[in-house]
Amino acid sequence: MSFLKASAGVAPAAVPPPAPVRPGFAARTWRTVRSSRPAAIGLAIVAVHVVVALLAPLLTPYHPTTGDASHALLGPSADHWAGTDQYGRDVLTRVLYGGRYALGVSVTATVLTIALGAVLGCAAALRGGWLDDLLMRVLDAVLSLPAILVLLVIVTALGTGSSVIVLAIAVVCVPQVVRVVRGAALAVVPQDYVTAARARGESTWAILRREVLPNITDVVCVEFAMRASWVVLLISSLSFLGFGADPPTPDWGLMVSENRTAITVVPMASLAPIIALATMVVGLNLAADGLSKAWGVDRIREGA
Repeated sequence: MSFLKASAGVAPAAVPPPAPVRPGFAARTWRTVRSSRPAAIGLAIVAVHVVVALLAPLLTPYHPTTGDASHALLGPSADHWAGTDQYGRDVLTRVLYGGRYALGVSVTATVLTIALGAVLGCAAALRGGWLDDLLMRVLDAVLSLPAILVLLVIVTALGTGSSVIVLAIAVVCVPQVVRVVRGAALAVVPQDYVTAARARGESTWAILRREVLPNITDVVCVEFAMRASWVVLLISSLSFLGFGADPPTPDWGLMVSENRTAITVVPMASLAPIIALATMVVGLNLAADGLSKAWGVDRIREGA
């Protein structure tokens, strides 16, 4: 009885509160977009470009590569809202279809660039030592070369084509992505959960996939948006110089190159693709800046 009374007087052990559950990345991104006006505006502009590019066949009755010589160099009219080019092709139609090429090649090149850069950056931060030093010195050498010059050399050596352009973009842009991701990963590597994973004998790839990458997702997403804007500009620059899309492919840079000699006759043939390219780049930059400020990502510090 005395034991029961003594036991009855003992207060039960306090149950620790459950650990707070961190909201998923999609939920955090949605809240960020709703709270950041620049990010919302930028993503809305990009979304409009994507929708217009996908629905291009439904938005115009004309074919992007078929022209009518009798309707060449016409100004804006009810039939041709942005006029026609020197081959009689509808300018607005080529601008709408040009978004397909720009988005398709740009997204492919950016995804490849970010994937390679994230893996190499995290591996360099995890392994450290001579591998980190060697990789960074090689990347510094690549970064010292003008991007457009490297692109021209690769395209001249391997030929034109979407696959070659994607490869060339990756070679040019991966070094900067590696620097930014490595800077972010260096802040994660010393954490206790990474040390515990190493103590358990997990492989470098397992630590990278389970411990490091999930904690730098914000940095990777901001870098994706910022890098995509540069990729769009680089691809259009190659097309303008004659090393990108082959005629008569509807491409914004190629359209400016083809119609610049007639800019005084049909200015919209050159201005329309320029406006499309500018709005796409502005949208991507606004999205990157808005997400960066909302998530507290400092790209300059991370890439230092």
